[in-house]
Amino acid sequence: MRKVIIIILFVCGLTAHAADIHITPDSSLADAIRKAREMRRLNQATDVTIHLASGTYFLYELLRLRPEDSGLTITGNDAVISGGLKITNWKKQGKLMVADVPDFNGRPIDFRQLWVNGQKAIRARDVSDFEKMHRIRTYDKKNHILWVPKTAVTKILNAPYTEMVLHEMWCTSNLRIKSLSVHGDSVAVTFHNPEAKLQFEHPWPSPMTPNTGHPSPFYLTNAKELLDEPGEWYHDIREHKLYYMPRQGETIREAVVPVLETLIEVIGTAEHPVRDIIIKGVTFSHTTWMRPSEKGHVPLQAGMYLTEAYKLRPQIDRPNNHKLDNQGWLGRADAAIEVRYAENISFDACRFEHLGGSGLDYVIGCRGGTVTHCTFTDIAMNGYVCGSFSPEGLETHLPYHPTDFREVCTKQEVTNCEFSNVSNEDWGCVAIAAGYVNGITIDHNTIHDVSYTGISLGWGWNRDLVCMKDNKVHANLIYNYAQHMYDCAGIYTLGNQPGTIISENVVRDIAKPSYVHDPNHWFYLYTDEGSSNITLRDNWTPSDKFLKNANGPGNVWENNGPQVSDDIKRRAGIQR
Repeated sequence: MRKVIIIILFVCGLTAHAADIHITPDSSLADAIRKAREMRRLNQATDVTIHLASGTYFLYELLRLRPEDSGLTITGNDAVISGGLKITNWKKQGKLMVADVPDFNGRPIDFRQLWVNGQKAIRARDVSDFEKMHRIRTYDKKNHILWVPKTAVTKILNAPYTEMVLHEMWCTSNLRIKSLSVHGDSVAVTFHNPEAKLQFEHPWPSPMTPNTGHPSPFYLTNAKELLDEPGEWYHDIREHKLYYMPRQGETIREAVVPVLETLIEVIGTAEHPVRDIIIKGVTFSHTTWMRPSEKGHVPLQAGMYLTEAYKLRPQIDRPNNHKLDNQGWLGRADAAIEVRYAENISFDACRFEHLGGSGLDYVIGCRGGTVTHCTFTDIAMNGYVCGSFSPEGLETHLPYHPTDFREVCTKQEVTNCEFSNVSNEDWGCVAIAAGYVNGITIDHNTIHDVSYTGISLGWGWNRDLVCMKDNKVHANLIYNYAQHMYDCAGIYTLGNQPGTIISENVVRDIAKPSYVHDPNHWFYLYTDEGSSNITLRDNWTPSDKFLKNANGPGNVWENNGPQVSDDIKRRAGIQR
């Protein structure tokens, strides 16, 4: 039986009384949240803190915090909130360990991640070293065919559900293979819809063909035939069996697969926002994101996926901007924590790890809220996300300036956090992705070992005045970025952002993957299309390798490069 232990502490005098609820992993966190809500409703307490004892709290559905939960604090002492399911009863089968995959909540499950003994296992793929990825031969947009060497696909000619992960300039696409047709030493590959239509109709980003000198690499995944390296796994969805090849000397003590895409949703309305929730010392783990398995994944940038996109002929004339040659509408990946229409939702000393989507996402209508001393690691997509990246109904190159400004995420802070091993599946994602934001502060964070850009600020690819302004990116330390993708920077901007200041950051040590589309197209600082009215001052970089692409007016560059003082270098990053 699950128990909720409630200790009510009364504070006398003019201050309102407070209550503490203590629960253990065999208790219901959802019941504790409801009990706290009822205590406030019945005037038994105004401020309630839920204390989580150490251990793992497995959820069967996401938790929702509503306006009625305003004022709640949740604290953890080595507590983990998990969207996972333990896999047990492993049996040895040759070099493999095999387990039955149970139903979850009365239904069969699928998943895209597995963690064994706390370490992420590798979904079976054709290469263990990405430097050895195969390259495409030709790319037939008209007939929706991708041509590859026969040697690349020999193992999977008869495998169901195989996926191709295709490297495209600044993004990777997840494409579910529909057919393989052998023609001599080449194979024609087709893909399922909707991603096939999107993949061959959208112009940007595009794969590189051999005539560029850097043809796009790809790898294949999700086939039992590819399960040949220690640490790899494969889920046979038809037989409900999970296969895993142990690493040398490894005994499976714990294996977890994700069954939820989101753990907590904080959700209010513009008129009735959720207010003043604090979460301290809690780890959020074991989520997935299933769209790539169901519909593929064709992103435009920063993991924001296309729902429709095509090339324009003739191009659109845009006053104050260059002509536009494409249209695109976007969706957004799920995150472990999602916040909508809320004020002052804060996280302190939390961990976001072992996640198959993004980490923490202030989606829409958020005001205030600090994220401090948190760790973001082992995350498939973006680490921290904030603000709109164009509403689903707005073509993404159009300026976003909503009539109701309450939609805009305003005055968030992310400070003294560490981001590492983020974007480890979707290589085009970033550590910190801030879109149409107003007054955000990104301060004293340490970002390293990420696949693409460190901090991306702004959206829209145009110079028009929108809802962005007064953003601050200060004293962050960024290194070992661009592990897999170029056309990137330590700090990257888009759009018109009056009053925005990027100062005293340190960006260094870019990675050198051999397979990028243009080995020279990387930067420390990068103001991209429409970037306007931004000040970049006193940022230390090893050289002045910066890019100013199709910028608008009002940008100020002052004292950026290797001459910046050592004091600034020493102060960058997390302050202990």
